[in-house]
Amino acid sequence: MRPALALLALAAVALAVLGVDYGLSQLAFVATWAVAGLGLVIILGQSGQISLGHGAFLAVGAYVQAGWVALGAPPLLGLGLALAAGALLGGLASLPGRRLGGLAFGMSTLAVALIVEEALVRFDGLTGGASGLSVPPLVVAGWTASDPLAQCAVSAAVLALALLACRRLRDSRLGRAWRAVRDDEVAAAASGIDTGAVKLRAFAVGGALGALAGALYAHWLGYLSPEQFGLPLSFELLMLAFVGGASRLMGAVWGAVVIVALPQAIALVREALPAGVANLAGLELLGFGLVLVAVVLWRPAGLAR
Repeated sequence: MRPALALLALAAVALAVLGVDYGLSQLAFVATWAVAGLGLVIILGQSGQISLGHGAFLAVGAYVQAGWVALGAPPLLGLGLALAAGALLGGLASLPGRRLGGLAFGMSTLAVALIVEEALVRFDGLTGGASGLSVPPLVVAGWTASDPLAQCAVSAAVLALALLACRRLRDSRLGRAWRAVRDDEVAAAASGIDTGAVKLRAFAVGGALGALAGALYAHWLGYLSPEQFGLPLSFELLMLAFVGGASRLMGAVWGAVVIVALPQAIALVREALPAGVANLAGLELLGFGLVLVAVVLWRPAGLAR
């Protein structure tokens, strides 16, 4: 109960400091990024694989959802299609892992992100290209999630379902196979585990969760462009998993809190600093760097420990 109470206390502080509407919108993004972070927790923490291009899954989910809604189709069905598209891309991204390992495989996942970003720019007839794409609010059975409270409620409900599903997977036979591959792939293969299939399923689940987060993100933001899903997003998600703790499911939540709250905290600090210092470029990078150093020194296993 203590982690839950701590999260509720942080939410209350956010609402008090940022105001109700803006605070709720930021909490919606926290929950959305936490869903994406769960995908990395499955890939990194549970199965021990490397994913350097996780932003590609969010991009696929966001654009599939945007395209589906643009056709006038039910948004809920679009979320299902986004899940399927993310799982498919995740499975494809895992295939080099059957022949490559370590850094070489990590670079192959990075290549997936670069390919997806370039495709979003090139196929401008479908994606809007560099001009971007507008996305309407999420509509479910005539109810429109257009205000911050509704968006926060939807995001929190999706996160709760995602946490429940991931907890079941973690405790299942597949979850045990993931951990066996993570701890010793050679021993897992000698025990009869199909390591290639296990890796594929980890990436499929991680990709599906990333795409689901991307689909929600499209609705909450209302506008998509390819540069939003570039390599900085993938590295930000990696930081989310590292800071929160990739070995625990709640690490995705704590990491999302830091990723969303840190820019807000830096903005408040800027207001208190002298003009010459506040306008310096790179203050955000300095803040993220200090957080990383602090986590390495005092909480190397992540905030969820």
